[in-house]
Amino acid sequence: MDHFLLPPGIDIVERGWLSANTILHFGNEDMSVVDTGYCAHQELTLGLVANALSKWQVSRLNKVINTHLHSDHCGGNAALEKVYQAQIHIPLAEAEAVRDWNEDLLSFRALGQACPRFTYTHLLKPGNEITLGRYNWQILAAPGHDPHSIMLYQADHRLLISADALWEDGFGVIFPELWGESGFEETAQTLDLIEDLEVALVIPGHGKPFTDVAGALVRARSRLDYLASDSDRNTRHGMKVLLKYKLLEWRSIELEKVYDWIFSTPAIAQAAKRLNMPSNEVAQWLIQGLLKSKAAKLEGTRLVNVD
Repeated sequence: MDHFLLPPGIDIVERGWLSANTILHFGNEDMSVVDTGYCAHQELTLGLVANALSKWQVSRLNKVINTHLHSDHCGGNAALEKVYQAQIHIPLAEAEAVRDWNEDLLSFRALGQACPRFTYTHLLKPGNEITLGRYNWQILAAPGHDPHSIMLYQADHRLLISADALWEDGFGVIFPELWGESGFEETAQTLDLIEDLEVALVIPGHGKPFTDVAGALVRARSRLDYLASDSDRNTRHGMKVLLKYKLLEWRSIELEKVYDWIFSTPAIAQAAKRLNMPSNEVAQWLIQGLLKSKAAKLEGTRLVNVD
């Protein structure tokens, strides 16, 4: 962890790309978890929480915090809600969508992913604070990758839970731009906000925690400039990420089903429309793109993930 010693009562579980990192917080009065992974890994999420509770010799889980409601960050919510009756805290702007489980407002169907239904008990409002384990954290708005995303900042220890707003080598796909909404400017503003904070350690949504915040911001801004200079780049990148993410879940699948998924995923249809590409051409281009980059391989009539 770049030789940075975490303060007591915080554990970080680096989980990969299908499931976002999970951050566990323990205090005398509170046990909380930030982000719960993808639903395909919900048993693993339950195991991680159970192990943490056993380690800290407690039986309760008080709170589940979601930095944003993409399926890799909230797919374990329903399982934790059922087992522990934990309070679920979601970004303020997602309240109506979750209350009504409105699939036109939630991202899961649009992105071709799955998430079991859950409820919420509290809302995360930027500008407020929340207690996680032993420490108070500031709630910060972090639009760009997702318009409703938040970050969490612990000023005393200079810790930032950045979700997908900043990784060591970039940030998450700027999804709003795929369907013609603003995202580049918001991403830049979020990076500026991070630069204005005193941060000793960033805990990203994916990848290992890191201390070279200045270097990460330089790389993120360079990436943003590259994408914003030609919005088609972001659109094409986003479509490839969506297929690669789904392939991480499938591991291996018949090509016919890959085509079916591409044709039925609204975000890809919207992105293809922006690029003026017919559906068949998009599907062939996406599959060939993964093969060319060695992110996938063909075994007979099956598309197979390559880690």
